[in-house]
Amino acid sequence: MNIQQLKGIGEKTAALLSRLSVYTVKDLVGLYPRAYDVYEKPVFVQEAVEEHASEIVSIEAVVARNVEQYSTPRMKVLSTVVRDEQGTSLKCTWFNMPFLRSSLKPGAHYVFRGQLAKKKGSFVLEQPQMYTMAAYAQLQGSMQPIYPLTKGLSNKTVAKAVKQALEKYDTCLEKEYIPVDIRSAYQLAEHNFAVQRIHFPQSQEDYLQSRKRLAFEEFFLFVLAVRNMKEKNTHRLNEYRILNDARTDKFISELEFELTDAQKKTWEEIKENMSGSALMSRLIQGDVGSGKTIIAVLALMNTAFAGYQGAMMVPTEVLAKQQYESICSMFEKHQIPLKVVLLMGSMTAAQKRAVYEQIRTHEADIVVGTHAVIQEKAVYDKLALVITDEQHRFGVNQRRALSMKGDNPHVLVMSATPIPRTLAIIVYGDLDISIIDTLPAERLPIKNCVVGTNYRENAYKFIAGQVKKGRQAYVICPMVEESENVDAENVVEYAEKLKAALPPQIRVEYLHGKMKANQKEEIMARFAARETDVLVSTTVIEVGVNVPNATVMMVENADRFGLAQLHQLRGRVGRGKYQSYCIFVSGSDTAKAKDRLGILNQTNDGFKIAEEDLKQRGPGDFFGVRQSGDLRFKIGDIFSDSKVLKEAADAAGAVLAKDELLSSEENVYLKTKVEEYTKECLENINL
Repeated sequence: MNIQQLKGIGEKTAALLSRLSVYTVKDLVGLYPRAYDVYEKPVFVQEAVEEHASEIVSIEAVVARNVEQYSTPRMKVLSTVVRDEQGTSLKCTWFNMPFLRSSLKPGAHYVFRGQLAKKKGSFVLEQPQMYTMAAYAQLQGSMQPIYPLTKGLSNKTVAKAVKQALEKYDTCLEKEYIPVDIRSAYQLAEHNFAVQRIHFPQSQEDYLQSRKRLAFEEFFLFVLAVRNMKEKNTHRLNEYRILNDARTDKFISELEFELTDAQKKTWEEIKENMSGSALMSRLIQGDVGSGKTIIAVLALMNTAFAGYQGAMMVPTEVLAKQQYESICSMFEKHQIPLKVVLLMGSMTAAQKRAVYEQIRTHEADIVVGTHAVIQEKAVYDKLALVITDEQHRFGVNQRRALSMKGDNPHVLVMSATPIPRTLAIIVYGDLDISIIDTLPAERLPIKNCVVGTNYRENAYKFIAGQVKKGRQAYVICPMVEESENVDAENVVEYAEKLKAALPPQIRVEYLHGKMKANQKEEIMARFAARETDVLVSTTVIEVGVNVPNATVMMVENADRFGLAQLHQLRGRVGRGKYQSYCIFVSGSDTAKAKDRLGILNQTNDGFKIAEEDLKQRGPGDFFGVRQSGDLRFKIGDIFSDSKVLKEAADAAGAVLAKDELLSSEENVYLKTKVEEYTKECLENINL
């Protein structure tokens, strides 16, 4: 049913919703809230400051002084001070709301609800809403949905449309497909109840129960789908038996470094797979800088020496060019007689034609590139190995497209996202897993520190000192542009502030995800070429070019990021011969934030960090939880919902043990749902 059949959804609103991939009423109901506005019991000012800094808080207080009003070039500002029963005062400010002045008389008694922000060393309640005690009592305990939005689309519009859809249209209803014994064993709510209450929960318990059901079913379908893929892979015969080549062994012996034990073990597993009777489908999981790429190169060498072709797909052109140049340099140095070509979307038509011809005629042994390597015009002769690097940046469908370029080639995928092995076995259920959990001996451990905002001046001096030595630095901010509602550093203004704070000869540029792809590539290329000294960026550089000369990573508002993501960001430095440093600047003074960030101070091991992150998270983190790195499901999160993920995996195993093909009468509709999930959802999950 088309979305425009809902009352109040015209052509303009429908176009805005289409940006969120919402075209039908069913799509709309599947647009789950990203967070909730929870009307908590009012607290005293002191408790709000100590326990809820940087959060939305409700404070019962009286207006303690007359309102002040002043103007800036951009807005009119109202300001006053309120005082709670304990006699503690707090400043409140409103932007462009002069009509509130008449309500803010000294002695007026309200519940003030707004964002608690720290400005110039003291806390301020920004843009608070005001409620009488009776009005707030009616709202207390309720949870209002906050939806993903796009510019021009209001949360109120989406919430109203969802409510209408759920109340009036049976097309939103779904036949139950999880077996009754599974639902009973894991205490799962009925599907339609869960969908209704995930949008409009009547209590926190309501929400948790609904979310558990929806996360469980998503994981349940996912596990069934990947195990089906695993089954198909296991039964595929290896049509490219690739034996180890003595020339590859010679290359290893001549390297300037010795492979770590973890690398050696992984290499033995790959050799065994590629020469065995079944097709290889393997994941190499390892921290940034752990040496995954050299193992991939060895696999490509054995493939090419056996008379076949190999292809490696990476997510960005800068990275593709860097990988290509690195492989070519190694092959030239060690006199490896293999032809490597580069294929990227930005190349001219003539350049592409020349590379296509080299691939088609098998003049090219190894192809390195971006998604261009899976384009229709790239026709391979004997493609026996496909590798995706930083593979969580590609959807399953893109990896499948690369595999289909050959006749059942071996598949090797690589991920730098640290996931505890217990979860990795479930999440990557269609792949065998190799873990490289030690860094090369020549890598110096990164030195870390967690500091408050008052350390910035010292950090700037430190960055300037590193640049003076010829080094480079990254500074990460959580936002692109300034927001009145969120007190967080933003890339555009921060870059200007940093230019003013650093010596004038230091070259500063900024980078963010809203830029066009070619613009981002150019900025990263300049940084890699040492034409920029300091790069201010959002997390768009999380997976990026290798810059061995970068020795400082400074992360602003580090308390706003997940630990796994912070560890990924830290991996951008420490990649060369110089000592590297990571400065985590926390905008929160709470003990919880300090303890969490302290984990990064204690270890540089991504797997240990992932395990600690897993231990710390729980149901209390469900509200507005940030998804873990790039492992994005629609509603579930493999860290916060790790228990549910394991339960879903166990349940899927139990169902398949009784009915491997899902052919029984009870599982007929479940089989349909698994097929739908595989087609519609699995290819869009970046793993």
